[in-house]
Amino acid sequence: MKFPKGLLYSESHEWVQKLEGGSVRIGLTDFAQHELGDLVFVNLPQVGDALDIGDSFCDVESVKAVSDVYSPLNGTVAAVNDELMDEPQLINESPYDAWLVEVEAIEEYGELMDADAYAAFCEKG
Repeated sequence: MKFPKGLLYSESHEWVQKLEGGSVRIGLTDFAQHELGDLVFVNLPQVGDALDIGDSFCDVESVKAVSDVYSPLNGTVAAVNDELMDEPQLINESPYDAWLVEVEAIEEYGELMDADAYAAFCEKG
């Protein structure tokens, strides 16, 4: 499994990429997509929705189950990756390119790990 350096990771298996201008992108990690299996549907939030640390902000449906995706930060949804509505399998194919949401007006980050710490966390199970 891949855990690119330069991203931050949550214990609930979301990645965070900091962008220029202070906004971030959030997506599902390679570990998450591997555990979920083939994704068949993504239910994204609306632009303008507020995100709170630890709260579910969208869900993904795989052939195995429906799973919530949790926010690793407080902020406001600035954009959603509409491409995933028609092609949810992009998360399986390239999880670090298939971002879910872009978030701005970030007030607070939850507990996040760098790539090495996240890899160790995943190994512990």
